[in-house]
Amino acid sequence: MYRILIIEDDFSLAEAIRKQLVSWGHEARCVEDFQNVIPAFVAYDPHLVLVDIMLPFFNGYHWCSEIRKISQVPVVFISSASDNMNIVMAMNMGGDDFIAKPIDLSVMTAKLQALLRRAYDMGSRIPVLEHRGAVLNLNDTSLSYNGERLELTKNEFRILQTLLENMGKVVSRDTLMTRLWQADAYVEENTLTVNVNRLRKKLEGAGLRDFITTRVGSGYIIQ
Repeated sequence: MYRILIIEDDFSLAEAIRKQLVSWGHEARCVEDFQNVIPAFVAYDPHLVLVDIMLPFFNGYHWCSEIRKISQVPVVFISSASDNMNIVMAMNMGGDDFIAKPIDLSVMTAKLQALLRRAYDMGSRIPVLEHRGAVLNLNDTSLSYNGERLELTKNEFRILQTLLENMGKVVSRDTLMTRLWQADAYVEENTLTVNVNRLRKKLEGAGLRDFITTRVGSGYIIQ
């Protein structure tokens, strides 16, 4: 059973969606306070979020962006504004799918079931780390962004993996050197600097500017 949070200000539609999901064995809750969506999200800790684009106070893009700061839970947009520009915007803001209104509840349920299987079926799930649309595949040490695949050296991969595993925290140079040293010969500080700079150039070349931030005297951080 999965928990699904519904952020929809058409309360009759929200309740219809909630009942449909409950009938399929899921838990579902509708947001009521559209000024305080994030506290409701944190308290409920859902496995998936359904969010309308047009909402009171702040739109669905805003709330998806705020959710992405703290969670990689699947987010599905629902909207009558189903033109290509809105669909592209929804995906660029971190959405995983888009369902156009008027909603066919059966089709919606099938889409959500498939998305939940992909997200939480650990037996077939490929281990990845994701941030800002960039996906680091832990199986083949590659990085994907905007449909482009970046090949990383072993050291570049280990640096990026360590920073993503500690996202939001400063990782010291000593920690990174130790991570590299575990598999190879001792790594000097200058070697680490060269590897970080080379990795940054690859990321910037793919369009990921300011992905890694230097904290002078402390280390590096991805935030």
